[in-house]
Amino acid sequence: MKETDKLIFNNLKEQYVHFGLPLDGIDDKTEFTIHDIKNIHLDLPFQSPVYRANFFSFVFVKDGYGQYTTDDKLFKTMPGTIYFTNPGHFKSHLWNSLNEVFLVTLSESFLKENVHQDIFEEFPFLLAETVQPRVLNPNVFAEFEQLYKQIQKEYTKNSPYRNRLIGNLFVVLLLKIKEYFWEDYNPIYEGNRSSQIVKNFKLTLEKHYRDLSSGKVEKAFRVQDYADAQALHPNYLSNVIKTKTGKAIGTWIADKTIAEAKSLLQNSSTSIKEIAYLLGFAESTHFSNYFKKHTEISPVLFRKQHNSPTS
Repeated sequence: MKETDKLIFNNLKEQYVHFGLPLDGIDDKTEFTIHDIKNIHLDLPFQSPVYRANFFSFVFVKDGYGQYTTDDKLFKTMPGTIYFTNPGHFKSHLWNSLNEVFLVTLSESFLKENVHQDIFEEFPFLLAETVQPRVLNPNVFAEFEQLYKQIQKEYTKNSPYRNRLIGNLFVVLLLKIKEYFWEDYNPIYEGNRSSQIVKNFKLTLEKHYRDLSSGKVEKAFRVQDYADAQALHPNYLSNVIKTKTGKAIGTWIADKTIAEAKSLLQNSSTSIKEIAYLLGFAESTHFSNYFKKHTEISPVLFRKQHNSPTS
């Protein structure tokens, strides 16, 4: 199958609509979802086509059997399995039986806004290449179950603090993943040259925008700068990023810019003019137009909706 023939989804609702699956419990007003997928996959076995998801997925298999692919790697799922995938990979999944399997999906913006502003510095494994799933013993799995079910409970409420509560609980969940998964961290593809290029690009992108938003640097990187950081020709870097992740390097940069902008708008009282400057825009009008183009909402309205100080 050609890359252009593969399906691309920006959120779980898009994915479920295409697959013809029920949308019950999917709140499209937030970039976070959690549910027991036995209530979605009513007819088994279910085999998905190959697709690319532009969001993070965490899967907690208490009782179920199946398999999934990430790029060209195949993994089995069984009771006690926990795994996650990050944006940019081509995936598919098969479920033969489902009694209790919870799926959590969330965007980078949600992570930055509600979990941790420097999420990838605190949890660098989120940027890793394909990682082996883990099968945990029932006692250890129960620790995760308690957390994701509490997150589900908060997700179904209409509390004005819902996203903050979910974000704080998710920090604990990520710390548990870090504790049980990363003591002997060994991501697949680590030695693959193109995968190493992708990993280094993601790390450089994250560090650069952290430096931009903190004022350590004043000029936003161009593609040439990311290529220079790895002593590569920009066309070669662009080809590797597009081939490996399915997403153009310019899209990665735009997504990161918007994620940082949302984080600054929600988590600080910095003026919109100053945010524009911090993110490398010469004029606040240019930044506002750019933000609205990518989010369909102005920075002023976004900040107002998220109860942040006005500029």
